[in-house]
Amino acid sequence: MGFRQDHPRWDVEGKDWPNRETSRFVEAGGLRWHVQMAGEGPALLLLHGTGAATHSWRGLLPLLATRFRVIAPDLPGHGFTAMPVSAGLSLRGMSGLVDGLLRQLDIRPDVAVGHSAGAAILAAMVIERLAMPKTLVALNGALLPMRGAGLFGPLARLLFLNPLAPRIFSWRAEDMRATRKLLEGTGSVIDARGIEFYARLFRKPGHVAATLGMMANWELDWLERRLPRMDVPLLLVTGVNDRAVAPAQARDLARRLEAARLVELEGGHLVHEERPADVARVIIDEVTIHIRGATENCQ
Repeated sequence: MGFRQDHPRWDVEGKDWPNRETSRFVEAGGLRWHVQMAGEGPALLLLHGTGAATHSWRGLLPLLATRFRVIAPDLPGHGFTAMPVSAGLSLRGMSGLVDGLLRQLDIRPDVAVGHSAGAAILAAMVIERLAMPKTLVALNGALLPMRGAGLFGPLARLLFLNPLAPRIFSWRAEDMRATRKLLEGTGSVIDARGIEFYARLFRKPGHVAATLGMMANWELDWLERRLPRMDVPLLLVTGVNDRAVAPAQARDLARRLEAARLVELEGGHLVHEERPADVARVIIDEVTIHIRGATENCQ
């Protein structure tokens, strides 16, 4: 499916997009993808969370690009990537589409970093053997079912099926205060420029429809049952003030999964936007540990 007028436009909403010089557009899996690529070294894949886009990495991507070849796409229907059919908004649907993009780019990531729902997509890819990175980093990863979370499941499905819902949400985003309040509700405080990028996306009904579609089709029960099978080292980075994905989830997973390790940082759900230098340091340190371990095992 291509773009309609209700999707963000590269020459309008993207005219001063963060790290714009690294952007390119790629055809893969029947979609036109917006992808940012920068740096040299081991391949590192960045996947943003529900409702975001590559702007979420505006501070982190340049720091990681000093050590890695970074690949950061807008997920299907988000930002400047085209909307898929509805099945492509599910967890396994997204995983398959991202795999198709990586195959088109001829890239197999050595490191995979995902924020929130992006971490769930990467975990599903590892479980389904679509990706086998040396390490998986989950930034406030939404890896477990959110019991009682009204916007996931039945309510999200009702909203997704209502053609007026995305337009109502986007109309609300015309007021910057509504976007600021929404982001602060995640436990994070980001600067005015960061809020403006989210507002640009939220003003476009197509982007909102993709966000609702992901939440309506998410399969975290499926993922929870299979997480113990994941044999890739998992680094759980959690912001202690996260109000969107409770830090207790990461602590629980760190206890349950033998290959998991937990790092807690000051910040909320958007900790990678609040503290990009600290998050970059944690990622680089973790990757160094596993690369050194792999080298020693080969000797």
